[in-house]
Amino acid sequence: MRYRRIGDSGLKVSALCLGTMTFGEADANSFMHKVGCDEATSFAIMDRALDAGINFFDTANVYGNDGLSERVLGSWFQTAGRRDDVVLATKFRFRMGPGPNSAGASRLHIIRACEDSLRRLQTDRIDLYQIHMQDGDVPEEETLRALDDLVRAGKVLYIGCSNYSAYRLCDSAWIAKTQGLTPFVALQAQYSMVVRDLERELTPACRRHGLGILPWSPLAGGFLTGKYRRGQPPSSGRFGDSDRFRARWKACDTDRNWEIIEACRAVAAETEASIAQVALAWLLRQPQVTSVIFGARTLRQLEDNLKASAVKLSDAQLTRLNDASAFELGYPYEFIKAVQGDW
Repeated sequence: MRYRRIGDSGLKVSALCLGTMTFGEADANSFMHKVGCDEATSFAIMDRALDAGINFFDTANVYGNDGLSERVLGSWFQTAGRRDDVVLATKFRFRMGPGPNSAGASRLHIIRACEDSLRRLQTDRIDLYQIHMQDGDVPEEETLRALDDLVRAGKVLYIGCSNYSAYRLCDSAWIAKTQGLTPFVALQAQYSMVVRDLERELTPACRRHGLGILPWSPLAGGFLTGKYRRGQPPSSGRFGDSDRFRARWKACDTDRNWEIIEACRAVAAETEASIAQVALAWLLRQPQVTSVIFGARTLRQLEDNLKASAVKLSDAQLTRLNDASAFELGYPYEFIKAVQGDW
């Protein structure tokens, strides 16, 4: 396993990050209903991941009912006794209860959310605390000051953000710099060969302000596993499980995306890897990417993804994958690129 610093910070994490959104069996009131694994399987996955060199686990208070994923991790920490071996990341922002202050990025909600996560996780600190999405109702300075207080109190060690726009990210970096507040060290964002939109603005912004990128949904919700075929609607797997996921299938079923699959299939044959491993390896070659977050509901899925860190893509293979997954940059990026070669 390779290890990398998150952005310009001194924190070193494994190139692969274990996403724990599927840990625990959520009930029908959760968006994670019927897509999780039981606690025993979750424990086995975490044991194996840590033994394989993955030292970075990511969760969020909203995963499962009433912080279910965090509670599963907390139970595992107590059972396994390996808390200090893990760089623990969790998130806050979305609704966790009734009332106007049970969601958002206000000082009140952040402090409450942090204390609640610490209790569920049965730990004394959160290594990387991330706002799950920017909050247009709250000044960024209020959010950063609350997070800075948690850092100064030792309850949080590093802070990051997720699902931020580039303008808000730059605004945050400026406020932290001018006000002497703890800055973000990471951006967790949707990123895969299917979804490359962040390359327009967010990747350059992260490079400028020293943030590492942590891609989520690196396999495009399972599409980049290669188990689906053009012209054959999915009858099983995530895309075939519900009307909600079947609607997402329509967005994936495009000529561009099938060309991506074919390019991955060709490279997989050359490297003796799976299509999923190639998709993860491609992300690990992208600028500013620190660690790729992947989920696993079974030990078999975990073992397949673990091999991605050992896949070596040649420059020619990387170019082939880049070309297959190329997307329209739009204005002004196409104009700038045509004149200058980059933006």
